[in-house]
Amino acid sequence: MEPQNPVYWFEIYVEDMNRAQKFYETVLDVNLTSLPTPETIEDSLSMMAFPSNQNGPGSSGALVYMKGFKAGGNSTIIYFGAEDCAIEESRIEAAGGKIFKNKFSIGEYGFISLAYDTEGNMFGLYSMA
Repeated sequence: MEPQNPVYWFEIYVEDMNRAQKFYETVLDVNLTSLPTPETIEDSLSMMAFPSNQNGPGSSGALVYMKGFKAGGNSTIIYFGAEDCAIEESRIEAAGGKIFKNKFSIGEYGFISLAYDTEGNMFGLYSMA
């Protein structure tokens, strides 16, 4: 059996959807799209999806606002891929986030940067260069 990416979906919980959407669109230079929400829960849940290629590698996910769920302080870190993570890192503070650890080598596996988004969630950027 051919190895597959075990990550199928991810969710980043937020308290201010507009602020978080603007942050990730600015840092990652992507456009997020609204996911439909069932009418029975539309007042307590909203989701903005990251772009995805169903035939490509990797996974997709969404920013999620859920009434009553506090963002930040969780122990899950999602790494977003990049050609050079220093490029996306350079956009973080101007977009309202905070850099935790600037781009550093992880040896033969490439480089990562660690940062906080506008909602207090830590996330990572990953690149080979």
